[in-house]
Amino acid sequence: MFDAIAGRYDFLNHVLSAGIDRRWRRLAIRSLGLTGRERVLDLCTGTADLAIAARTARPPAARVVGVDFAGAMLRIGRDKVRRRALDQAVQLVRGDATRIPLASRSVHAVTIAFGIRNVEHPGAACREMHRVLTPGGRIAILEFAIPTARPFRAVYMAYFTHILPRLGRFVSGHDAAYDYLPASVGAFASPSEFAALLRDAGFADVHARPLTFGAVVLYTGRRS
Repeated sequence: MFDAIAGRYDFLNHVLSAGIDRRWRRLAIRSLGLTGRERVLDLCTGTADLAIAARTARPPAARVVGVDFAGAMLRIGRDKVRRRALDQAVQLVRGDATRIPLASRSVHAVTIAFGIRNVEHPGAACREMHRVLTPGGRIAILEFAIPTARPFRAVYMAYFTHILPRLGRFVSGHDAAYDYLPASVGAFASPSEFAALLRDAGFADVHARPLTFGAVVLYTGRRS
């Protein structure tokens, strides 16, 4: 499914979020407090938007590795990395979030943008993130959520369950992908449940910060 929509993925992300997805990514990178020396893993990197944001931040990550299982997404990501002349600092690798192809304690930060809910066993992915992080290393995870504020919730649910899937199908030409999106968000853990999963994996100082009226949550924490 992800390979099938890869060609229109970036365009749809920007259009369907009214461009706010760029701000969400900037906030995630800013939460890491980069100094310019860090090695960053961007897990479920997709077409590498967050990996690129980490390398082009001010100050930037010294090196970024992006890992994803979707080959077509990675091909588009590599093209974007080359166009920005970031080849020497950003490497994209095909791999499994529950068996990350990196050594233990080898990165200073881990990021994910809207990918953790697509992992079959998110608890295993959280433990793997903990494994590859150096002590004190930080996480920044963006994921969709169902807003709780009543006025916004009603508008959001109407858009998310009716309008967004139709737009997604029309632009991507894929029948299932944008029906999957609201279904997967509804089935994913609540912010408090996912924060508890991170704590169970060994993370400390875990916070779930709602963004855009709670439509997105930024999860942060550190490896103790």
